[in-house]
Amino acid sequence: MIERLAQVARRPVSRETFDQLERYAGLLREENARQNLVSAATLEHVWDRHILDSAQLVRHEPRSGASWVDIGSGAGLPGVVIACIVDGSVTFVEPRRLRAEFLHRVVATLDLRATVLCARAERVEEKFDVITARALARLTRVLEISAHLSTGNTVWALPKGRSAPAELAEARKSWQGDFYLEPSVTGADSFVVVGTGVRARK
Repeated sequence: MIERLAQVARRPVSRETFDQLERYAGLLREENARQNLVSAATLEHVWDRHILDSAQLVRHEPRSGASWVDIGSGAGLPGVVIACIVDGSVTFVEPRRLRAEFLHRVVATLDLRATVLCARAERVEEKFDVITARALARLTRVLEISAHLSTGNTVWALPKGRSAPAELAEARKSWQGDFYLEPSVTGADSFVVVGTGVRARK
C-alpha cells in the first residue's frame, strides 16, 4: 500500500507517514461510532474511498512547504491525509464543534503540522497557497465562501466526483480562471477540479 500511496501522491512516502495514516484510519473508525463523520459502509474500504482519494490532491502542490487550507474539514478529509504527507502547514476550517474537537485530537495524536479553526470559512482572514474541500458544497458555493483566502497564485484542488463537469460549467458563468478536470485515481467517472487565477467575473 505504501507503493500505491506514493504513486497516487507522486512523491516518496515513508514508513512513518504510512503508520500515521494507519493510526488516523483507526481514529476515524473509533470516532465514527460516536458521531457520523463518513458513511459507515465506506470504512470497510477506508484506504481507497478516503485516504488515497485525499492523497491524490498532493500532486497539485505548487512547491514544497506550501500552505494548505481544507474548507469544511469534517472528518479530516482530505486535510489530515495531506498534513501527513506534505512538509508545509495545513489549516482545517470546520464550524461544527464536535468535529473540530475530533480534529484537535487527531492533530495532537499524530503530531501534525496543522491548525484547527472552529469557524466558518467566511470568517477566516489568512491567505493560502492551496485551497481544497471535499464533499462540502457545489463548486460555485465553494468558490464564493473561500475566494478571499486565495491570491492570484493559489491552486484550487477540489475533488468533485461525477458532477465535476456540470459543476464547472455552472461555475464558469460567475467565475473565471484557468480550470481543468483531472480524472480521479479512485473513480473511473470522477474528477478533481483544478484551478489557478480564480476570480469572480465582473
